Amino acid sequence: MRKLMLFGRVGAGKTTLTQALRGEEIKYFKTQYVNYLDTVIDTPGEYTERRETSGALALYAYEADVVGLVLSANEPYSIFAPCLTSMVNREAIGIITGIDKPDANVERVERWLRLAGCKKIFPVSSYTGEGIKELADFLNDESGVKRKKTVERPNYSLKKEDNQDLPTWLL
Repeated sequence: MRKLMLFGRVGAGKTTLTQALRGEEIKYFKTQYVNYLDTVIDTPGEYTERRETSGALALYAYEADVVGLVLSANEPYSIFAPCLTSMVNREAIGIITGIDKPDANVERVERWLRLAGCKKIFPVSSYTGEGIKELADFLNDESGVKRKKTVERPNYSLKKEDNQDLPTWLL
């Protein structure tokens, strides 16, 4: 499964979506720090909302295979700037949460995510389960995913006697 990083404003439904994707019971939990879970990186909404910390999200994106921009279906405005996805060197998808809400405007939020640069958009409801399977299937499809190969590096010790095979000028 590809590793997904979620970012969006406070209350957008990132943690609830994480719980739904993992098949957990949905319960309120305020994300206070970046949570590295098995296949999801859940970020606090404050990181997206504050200019001082929003740059850290681009750095955290390097830990993921896919970046998910999360907007609730009843958002009054978009927090994401046009062409925002060019800031991350990863595939970026849009995720519209809360599509089951009575005041949901999925079409408007989809336009905002397309303006931000998202090519694929997944409307989901974490409570009814609508759209969760499609998003999970997308994350499970690893075709075309390029991962860095791990390079074996020598294990050098800080003790001089453990490094007898090194040139003396390195010691």
